[in-house]
Amino acid sequence: MQTITAADVTTAATRTTGRVRRTPVLQVAPDLWLKLEFLQHTGTFKARGALNRQLAARERGELDPDRGVVAASGGNAGLAHAHAAAQLGVPATVFVPESAPVVKVRKLRDLGADVRLVGEQYAQAYEAAVAYADERGAVFCHAYDQPEVAAGAGTLALEVLQDVPDVDTVVVAVGGGGLFAGVAAGLDGAARVVAVEPTGAPTLHDALAAGEPVDVDVSGVAADSLGARRIGEIGFTVARRTNPVSLLVDDAAIVAARRDLWSRFRVVAEHGAAAAWAGLDAYHPADGERVVVVVCGANTDPADLG
Repeated sequence: MQTITAADVTTAATRTTGRVRRTPVLQVAPDLWLKLEFLQHTGTFKARGALNRQLAARERGELDPDRGVVAASGGNAGLAHAHAAAQLGVPATVFVPESAPVVKVRKLRDLGADVRLVGEQYAQAYEAAVAYADERGAVFCHAYDQPEVAAGAGTLALEVLQDVPDVDTVVVAVGGGGLFAGVAAGLDGAARVVAVEPTGAPTLHDALAAGEPVDVDVSGVAADSLGARRIGEIGFTVARRTNPVSLLVDDAAIVAARRDLWSRFRVVAEHGAAAAWAGLDAYHPADGERVVVVVCGANTDPADLG
């Protein structure tokens, strides 16, 4: 099975130097920080993995300047790969489910991507993207389950270790598992990882219980970004190796956490990113435990935040 290591994350950090933003940490309590990854290019951590994937493909001579790249995404990964393709001067075709938020589809087109709306869920858009890659020869860029994509995401963990060197715990939201895998690999045992999922898409939680990746039903307020049907192979193998704390949070907790981030810190987070903040209440850190919560994305409509 595919996996990644700390060395892969270090390689990704070297490869993407100068192309991704070093996002800050915000201390919000004596032993609590927010990693403000929503300030990354395209508004999410996924720009890191997209650039690492495409740069690596170019290094290997796989990236044709005319055929470009293709991706399937509920929105955020597509934005990241469209951004990376624009940076490298190649075309990007992005397949998204018809349920994708209008704001994300508009941003994809603003980045110059050829957007194809297919099916009601990510899995259908994914199948269409794979077929397109096979037919056209474009480089297929997975939303989360490719080593270079996951390792690129993990570069934010190296920044956390530099900015909060005595961190005990890092809390991340989990969808397909790319961010979790990258962070866990990048930390390489230096800190505990708390993996938070919505009850409506418990891909990692159910896989750990079953001993293997399994399909789950997808629903809930965070389904546009945490709506994978099954944990990726990389996420699962890294989880088996690193033994994270796996937590589930319901929609009410996610909605409340999103509003809390705004009201207390003026942080505009999408529901998927707010899931990590919701997980902090479910985790209950010990006294003196130094915790960093990754706020991983802000591609949302802030109109309902008040």
